[in-house]
Amino acid sequence: MNSSSKILLPLHNPEAEQNVASSAEALSQRQSDALKANVFISHRKHDTELAERLSQTLEQAGHTVWFDEWEINLGDSIVERINQGLEGMSYLVLCYSSAGMSPWVNREWMSTLHRQLSDQSVKILPILLSGNGKPPAILADIRHADLAKDWDKGVQALLKAIR
Repeated sequence: MNSSSKILLPLHNPEAEQNVASSAEALSQRQSDALKANVFISHRKHDTELAERLSQTLEQAGHTVWFDEWEINLGDSIVERINQGLEGMSYLVLCYSSAGMSPWVNREWMSTLHRQLSDQSVKILPILLSGNGKPPAILADIRHADLAKDWDKGVQALLKAIR
């Protein structure tokens, strides 16, 4: 072997290995938590910013939240991921506004209402996010939180309803 030929060996870097392991573990935990989220945030794309703010507030209060922007990744089946979130939740927070409802939001709350009426332990919690939107007619008798009128008071009412 001449002096210009060198064999390079990979350096052992325990800190880098630990960071990779920690990142993989965090991702795995997040995916596991998504399957058993106790709060599912159902919202229209138009209301994403306020729905995410609400999701962050609920997480800070110690709840496991399923929020589509956090849980559906590139390449995921949207329907499968939403179904996983719905199957694992205890509460569906139905966010509505003057933007109205979307077909996706309708499917989410309607399937949850069916489960609720079938004595499964799920509950719909209607939330007015902004404007003067109205809940679906069949939910009109359910008390809602009005975050459009008073965000803090509405959030406190929601936190009280989530056990």
